[in-house]
Amino acid sequence: MFSLEGKTAFITGGSSGIGRAVAETFIANGARVVIADIVATGDAASEIGATGVHCDVSSEASVAEALGAAVAVLGKNLDIVVLNAGVGDVGPDLSETEQALIEKVTRINHWSVIYGLKHAPAHMNDGGSIISTASMAAFISVPGSAVYSAGKRAVTSLTEMAALELGNRGIRVKCVCPGYTATALGSGEEGQRICEAFTALGRVAEVDDMSGVYLFLASQASRYMTGQSLKVDGGWDCGPTATLLELVTGSNQAPG
Repeated sequence: MFSLEGKTAFITGGSSGIGRAVAETFIANGARVVIADIVATGDAASEIGATGVHCDVSSEASVAEALGAAVAVLGKNLDIVVLNAGVGDVGPDLSETEQALIEKVTRINHWSVIYGLKHAPAHMNDGGSIISTASMAAFISVPGSAVYSAGKRAVTSLTEMAALELGNRGIRVKCVCPGYTATALGSGEEGQRICEAFTALGRVAEVDDMSGVYLFLASQASRYMTGQSLKVDGGWDCGPTATLLELVTGSNQAPG
């Protein structure tokens, strides 16, 4: 059920981080993969047995061209599309956020998914799978991340809408909402401390903690799932941990 033998996949932001881990996992399970990125993709692609194409996900024309190029390279339509590219710019309060940052984050984290969902279906086989990368920031608000969180929340809404529109073709649409993950976009020591206190598992995620979830969503193992946003957060969403209660109240038990 988890085999991707004979399947074709297109992954944005596939040169590093979660995207690269997903590409490696797909290839290991039989898929032929094209990774699309704004950075040079040749070396990264050849290292893992994929093909690289250039793509600026903030540009609708570039997204459409990259999808067409992927189909030309693979010689057939796509079975799997992963809209993963993103930026993690956070920090200033909303009242102090500059327009340039608003436009950058919105174009890359929000509009890129719109462009992908708009153009990918024309290059896909019926019965395929589209997976976007959102974030736990879509559900858990942290001061200073307003624009980032809004974009990721938008991805969850787009996932539901696209699932409704593409269901008649059997194309399943889902998104993954990772918590803090050890990538170049991660938060380093600050993210580690947050995860130690806020997550049930008490640690930052590794990219391999995520890639299996994408494999599940790409494969026939999830064939009756669509329109879902999967929280992969180490239990952050469960509520206050014993560690957090200890920090706040001095006791690891609920006050009573």
